[in-house]
Amino acid sequence: MTASDTQPIVLKDLRVETLGGTPIVRDIGFSIAPGKVLGLVGESGSGKSTIGKALLGYAAPGLRIAGGRFLVGGTDILGLSEAGRRGARGRLVAYVPQDASSALNPAVPIRRQMIERLRIGADRMSDAQAETRIRETLDSVGLPTGKAFLDRYPGELSGGQLQRVGLTVAIVTHPRLLVLDEPTTALDASNRASVLELVSRLNAELNMSSLYISHDLGVISAVADEVMVLYAGQTVEAAPSAPFFDAPAHPYSQALLTAMPTTRMRKELRGIRGRVPPLAERAAITGCLFAARCDLATPECEREMPPLTPFAAGVVRCLHAGRDRKPAAARPEATPDTAGPALLSVRNLSAHYGAEPVLKDISFDLRPGGCTALVGESGSGKSTLSRCLIGLHEDMQGEVLLDGVPVPRRIRARPTWMHRDMQYIFQDPYGSLHPRRSIGASLAAALRLTAGPDARPAREAVPEVLARVALPPAMADRFPSELSGGERQRVAIARALIGNPRLLICDEVTSALDVSVQASILDLLQSLMREDLAILFVTHDLGVVRSISDRVIVLNQGLIVEEGATARVIGAPSHPYTQSLLSKVLEVA
Repeated sequence: MTASDTQPIVLKDLRVETLGGTPIVRDIGFSIAPGKVLGLVGESGSGKSTIGKALLGYAAPGLRIAGGRFLVGGTDILGLSEAGRRGARGRLVAYVPQDASSALNPAVPIRRQMIERLRIGADRMSDAQAETRIRETLDSVGLPTGKAFLDRYPGELSGGQLQRVGLTVAIVTHPRLLVLDEPTTALDASNRASVLELVSRLNAELNMSSLYISHDLGVISAVADEVMVLYAGQTVEAAPSAPFFDAPAHPYSQALLTAMPTTRMRKELRGIRGRVPPLAERAAITGCLFAARCDLATPECEREMPPLTPFAAGVVRCLHAGRDRKPAAARPEATPDTAGPALLSVRNLSAHYGAEPVLKDISFDLRPGGCTALVGESGSGKSTLSRCLIGLHEDMQGEVLLDGVPVPRRIRARPTWMHRDMQYIFQDPYGSLHPRRSIGASLAAALRLTAGPDARPAREAVPEVLARVALPPAMADRFPSELSGGERQRVAIARALIGNPRLLICDEVTSALDVSVQASILDLLQSLMREDLAILFVTHDLGVVRSISDRVIVLNQGLIVEEGATARVIGAPSHPYTQSLLSKVLEVA
């Protein structure tokens, strides 16, 4: 071990701004000791990913890194030339993006992409050594190591598999710092636990440090040694993990924890009122940037920006730090309707990928105003089932009825009213939005397709539906690449809602959302259910299941192993597989 291997990773005074000088993040600094993990949390748009990418010397189009030093083993990466930064990426600092598919070449097999990464990031590694490293790393993240899997292309993997492959590509080079930007977003509880264990083990074994960016405070509580909370591009609190979760000091930190769902009860989720101030408005704010959304704000908060000052075990930017967090109220458990007429009926549905069976004899009903959650590990058949229902997987047998009318297997064979009444929200919002079409244009196109010639004018419908998913009207003029992951997911939800469907098939729709926006989206879906909207909610987040659904179907290897009322299945599961899923849920006390 060299002397540089024992030095902490240090960031000082990072500032990223627009080309016009408006700060995106400012005065950001931290230190991560070897073998430790810093958790970076905050709402979508707070600057988490901007910081993560800046550590590799990257800035999004229209932005620049205006200041700061980033020391890794004595090397200031931000002070290097572009050629020097390229040499440091992968070798000193590696990045795992939120959307793993964006980091993988769809036309190149997995094996080749990993070998190419090793040849870039490691010195004199032979093909045999590379093969050994690849198989060891794949095994560590719970992926197959056989030739059939290694020869697959990214498009042949599930969302969870894609995310784990993206992690594998980053860690095979054994970098000094691993920047993880929501790496477990698409993973079920079991695979998420294995990835978090892997990150902790690699930190210890390789003396590696990690910056873990996440909106999931349960994940942060499990993996991070220290926590930093961002709001509107500023640090508002930083502290060691245990004291932070025991007694968060900043009102914003407290509000984030209150908005978290739990499997322990059906909890009243409260989103934070208002929204993060947009860039154009921040320069005019002289006081605390959170004041407009804070229940404790006083006139003094609006006059002057609070400094970052020591408080308890950490630091906090607040004049009223230390308020006790109020526990969230419990809500009555939902009772599923088992007597009313079914809106959607599924009978004896089986599905295959070639000769491989994926679903086996699936039957259930969805009724108006109800939410059925579909849960199970990655590869259990959840997404295949939902794709069969929407017409994107035709290799199936069985019967699907909508209002008693048989639903054609092929989506192109379905009448317009079926397209309108059944809407699908994809797990990957970026892949389902046209990259060269503005958000407003995408929503208007969905309105025309689902509502037909009698649709309301787009100029009225688009701002209204954006507001329903907590997005400002100005978002209509932006493009998918200009949005954060959480913002893209909200746009995808808005596109499904704009035609006023009767059934929503939601495939991990809250996985990319921070807890505050997730709370508001779940509240929105529940209000729509009161208007008789039926929902099939595909998710791996069992806390969200407890909060929104009245009924649960548990899938394992294509079979329904348990189903029933949510309060019973989540509160007192009877099948060992369901019990195993719940045992791996990460909860914040």
